[in-house]
Amino acid sequence: MGKFVIRQTNTGMKFDLKAGNGEVIATSEVYNSESACRNGIASVQKNAPAAAIEDQTVEGFETQKHPKFEVYTDKAGEYRFRLKATNGQIIATGEGYKAKASCLNGIASVQKNAPDAEIVEQ
Repeated sequence: MGKFVIRQTNTGMKFDLKAGNGEVIATSEVYNSESACRNGIASVQKNAPAAAIEDQTVEGFETQKHPKFEVYTDKAGEYRFRLKATNGQIIATGEGYKAKASCLNGIASVQKNAPDAEIVEQ
């Protein structure tokens, strides 16, 4: 089972969503308070399971409604995803993947782990 790990940074609070094996599968922006960070977690738990996938790496891709996972390539040519809430705000991002299939597996892992993940503080 996955878990959200809240941790302090130099500039605020952020969370990582970790899969059952301990791997980080998504991370948040830096929030200015713990309550804002917890609201971000709640948003991921609510939006991730039903979010559509918008594959921006395909020419002429179909735009999806929010909430959605956007799959894109970064400057290094790696595949990444970001989860956007119903209001269009980015609420979680994934790491860079060499293969699109791995990126899609990361999304599936977020969808599976986020809803029931426990919240722990580091």
